[in-house]
Amino acid sequence: MKTPKISEAVVRRLPVYLRYLQELHELNIRTVSSYELGQKLDMNPAQIRKDLAYFGEFGRKGIGYEVIYLVEKIKQILKIDRHLNCALIGAGHLGIALSNYNRFTQEKLSIAAIFDNSPDKIGTPVGTLTIQPLDELEQMVRERDILIGIITVPAVEAQKVADRLVEAGIKGILNFAPTSLRVPAHVSVRNADLTTELQTLAYYID
Repeated sequence: MKTPKISEAVVRRLPVYLRYLQELHELNIRTVSSYELGQKLDMNPAQIRKDLAYFGEFGRKGIGYEVIYLVEKIKQILKIDRHLNCALIGAGHLGIALSNYNRFTQEKLSIAAIFDNSPDKIGTPVGTLTIQPLDELEQMVRERDILIGIITVPAVEAQKVADRLVEAGIKGILNFAPTSLRVPAHVSVRNADLTTELQTLAYYID
């Protein structure tokens, strides 16, 4: 039997479920129903059940989902039950803010190296890390087993950085630069474009 292809929309909803389930766990709430999840997340409970059913039968009739069990299962599905190192390229205000935020999260996705080309920034400590020259990117990717790159450089430099990340062996890129990147099919790219999101939001403002 063929495994059904999971749509990107389903995958993008899983972290939403995970975040709320983690909040419930912190409140020592042990079980939750799809109805309760739907109420909190403003989603159809049937959609939630369908999304989770792609990956297995996690709920029990009359009880719902065991919170901690479902947290661990979603982490396994998203492959974040393992430690994944990231490299951040661009130590401007946004890059530093992302690095500082990352240091205080409990997730296993962590920034293991920060790079910049500015002589004024190279050698500056950021938490337990030190900003390194971009020329050391390939070496650090190998030494620290880095699989994800985070781009926070100006748009005109983003493609060059992406090319270097791909050449170094990166498997995924989170792009904060307001430009589209061209990468091989085996590299996944997600764009976090603040300008586009604000412009989209403006459409809904009366």
